[in-house]
Amino acid sequence: MPYYYGYGFGIDPLYLLVVLVCTVLGLAAQSYINSTYKTWSKVRSDGDTGAAVARRMLDANGCNAVGIKGVAGELTDHYNPQDNNLYLSDANRSGGSVASVAVACHEAGHAAQRQSGYAMMKVRTALVPVVNFTQNTWTIVLLMGLFMNIAGLTTLALVFFSFSVLFQLVTLPVEIDASRRAVAYIEQSGMSSKQVNGAKKVLTAAALTYVAAALTSIIQLLYLMARYNRNSNR
Repeated sequence: MPYYYGYGFGIDPLYLLVVLVCTVLGLAAQSYINSTYKTWSKVRSDGDTGAAVARRMLDANGCNAVGIKGVAGELTDHYNPQDNNLYLSDANRSGGSVASVAVACHEAGHAAQRQSGYAMMKVRTALVPVVNFTQNTWTIVLLMGLFMNIAGLTTLALVFFSFSVLFQLVTLPVEIDASRRAVAYIEQSGMSSKQVNGAKKVLTAAALTYVAAALTSIIQLLYLMARYNRNSNR
């Protein structure tokens, strides 16, 4: 969403409020996950390194073919269904903290979802190419519609942006389910109740970033729809 939405009508105070709310939501969620992760990255796990525990979780879920590779950065961990690999940051791949194990097992949870044919992950995967296209084009289409005064293009832009909102909403249950699978495995692994609780806190904090992203997208869509209706009635 562009950070200016005057488009010849001046700066809209409501838009400034939308930007403020979305920025606060994003920063608060990011600050919380960073703080929680940092706290539990200092607590040693009863298990092994993140990669080792994730490997055992993968094997226990029939994901023997899934590889584990390193990726640069911090909290850049992810599962890539295209090459069937977990990508873990150095701290979580070779680290043996509660946070490392929680994050690594969460990513293993995504591989387990694919292995079990989890429906929402299939929906999310199907939306990826659509969202990649609409995210890169909706703003251009919107500007063309407004400057050329073509209502159809403006409507199309809103439809394009709606796919981003849908993607965020579908992502929520996928991420929550991956964390649920991770916690279930960690509990079975013999870690102490304190450390299981720490893993839950890390994964809950991570889930809140997706909640914040979904709320931000919904707020933006509602604003755009309200602004479009307001301009259409002039």
